[in-house]
Amino acid sequence: MLHHGGDREEARNRLALLWQEISDNGDAFHRCTLAHYLADMQDDPADELAWDLRALQAAEQASVAGPSHGENPAVRALYASLHLNLAADYARLNRPDEARLHLDMAWRASTALPDDRYAQGVRTAIGRMELRLAGG
Repeated sequence: MLHHGGDREEARNRLALLWQEISDNGDAFHRCTLAHYLADMQDDPADELAWDLRALQAAEQASVAGPSHGENPAVRALYASLHLNLAADYARLNRPDEARLHLDMAWRASTALPDDRYAQGVRTAIGRMELRLAGG
């Protein structure tokens, strides 16, 4: 609410406190979602990339720890967005090869999403990023 209300710094500070509480010992899914949000609140593109990479790492850990050591369904729904954010981070840092790699991964991950408004929004955003990387 703070972030959407325009108090980005306070939102970032409060989430950073939560991160300190859960960090390496917390539930991987919780770390994934928290890092995913923290990435969006960074002012520096390199910091945003670092948080998005933490989110992806936690997602991978949560997938392994999921039901029967298979992929966690809640995490599977985040992969497209995680890779899309990484593509955007790399694009902002003028690293187009990495951006395209993560964009491809975002497209692949989006096939696991149900056909709902969330998935449509993610796929639309992936399409916009594809145009951006193509120079259009």
